[in-house]
Amino acid sequence: MIETGDRVLLVGEGREFFVKAGPGKLGTDKGQLDLEALVGKDGGDIVTTHNGSEFTIRIPRPTDFFTYGKRSGAPMLPKDIGLVMAYTGMNHNDDVLDAGTGSGIAAIYFGGVARSVKTYEIRPEFSNLAKKNIYEAKLPNVEAVAKDFLDAEGTYDVVHLDLQILPEHVSHAYALLRSGGYLACYTPFLEQMAIVVDAATPLFREVHTHELIEREMTRSKRGTRPSTSVSHSGYVTIARK
Repeated sequence: MIETGDRVLLVGEGREFFVKAGPGKLGTDKGQLDLEALVGKDGGDIVTTHNGSEFTIRIPRPTDFFTYGKRSGAPMLPKDIGLVMAYTGMNHNDDVLDAGTGSGIAAIYFGGVARSVKTYEIRPEFSNLAKKNIYEAKLPNVEAVAKDFLDAEGTYDVVHLDLQILPEHVSHAYALLRSGGYLACYTPFLEQMAIVVDAATPLFREVHTHELIEREMTRSKRGTRPSTSVSHSGYVTIARK
């Protein structure tokens, strides 16, 4: 049941709105909607504007926070986050350390799967924004920490890095990982990827790098073909201790 302050996605004909349930009104070209009326409702319920236009309530998922959540920069794309989760085998038994929090989007995805997530961000203003997104995603198992990753302590099953990676970051990740655990490093450029691979190879049993490519298919009356938009986003290096 939706409570005051909960994030809700309202879906109508050709329109979507990411709102908070509670005091206030949403003005749209389909009419005005009382946000207080969302409290007590459930996902799938229908609400109407003052002129009778209908919106379906959706309970937000991580994909919606990627699309509508407040950002401090460009987050990792869902396909890239998915590769990290797949190649590390991230699951409900895992304690995950994420570093380079940004807006907290990757941590939100991880938090829906892992037992616990601790995400480090050296910039306090970014960490504070991430905390708000994580709170609105209703993930009590995710903790945002405004510290340098090199100050991180503890032991983890997966360490994920999305930052300007140096060799000392790789060696520190190795020290934090349990035996059999995985390091996953996202790097947008080949030069950064090489730093990761060179630092990880002497330490880890397995080191593999994957280029991140995805092409959406488009279909029209003329036919079906891959989209012509840019499909490359970066590289993920996966290393197992």
